[in-house]
Amino acid sequence: MADGLVIIPTFNEIENIEAIVKAVFDLKKDFHVLVVDDNSPDGTADCVRNLQKEFPERLFLEVRKEKSGLGTAYIHGFKWALKNGYDYIFEMDADFSHRPADLSRLHRACLNGADVAVGSRYKKGVNVVNWPLARILLSYGASFYVKFITGMKVHDPTAGFVCYKREVLETINLDNVRFIGYAFQIEMKYRAYLKKFKIEEVSIIFTDRINGKSKMNSAIIREAIFGVIAMKFRSVFFKKSF
Repeated sequence: MADGLVIIPTFNEIENIEAIVKAVFDLKKDFHVLVVDDNSPDGTADCVRNLQKEFPERLFLEVRKEKSGLGTAYIHGFKWALKNGYDYIFEMDADFSHRPADLSRLHRACLNGADVAVGSRYKKGVNVVNWPLARILLSYGASFYVKFITGMKVHDPTAGFVCYKREVLETINLDNVRFIGYAFQIEMKYRAYLKKFKIEEVSIIFTDRINGKSKMNSAIIREAIFGVIAMKFRSVFFKKSF
């Protein structure tokens, strides 16, 4: 059995899912893949089912009833990974904004002592391709804001390309994680930080999607801006329940 599971949350990723799954399976290291699909109307889950015939022992599928947010999809995947005995659990987007080849680099960082390895866009400058300037400024500014509020020395706290050691997810109370949008990425890193786990950033090049539509919207941005302050407040004044 492989020791690493790559969780890929999907909603309407029919244009990308087959290619991204096969790209992961083409790597030298034996990764397994779990697709958590939110009942995509475009047939993403059916495509995965067909791929399972080709990769029956490596590709797994969990279909949820409806679109319920990125964070809850990953929590679902984390619990599935822990139940099924994986030691290294990865987050990765379906749209090739994260290079599958970098999975091995994240894995290596954890093998060498990191508890959480973050594929970082901002460890060495700004390594983002095909983003408009306004979105780069928003993302980079958000990272600075999160570092200021939380005290984490993580250059890219909103990054969604991550490897967690099993022990991290076992220690964090996953049922207490509140954020469901991209702020989920901040909360997971912050909870790991508070538990004194070692977080290491691995510099990557992030390329914006070519196919499909981004899930970013104003509600997700508001959650990240105002939710971070609320999260910090809860962690200070309600430590036991946090």
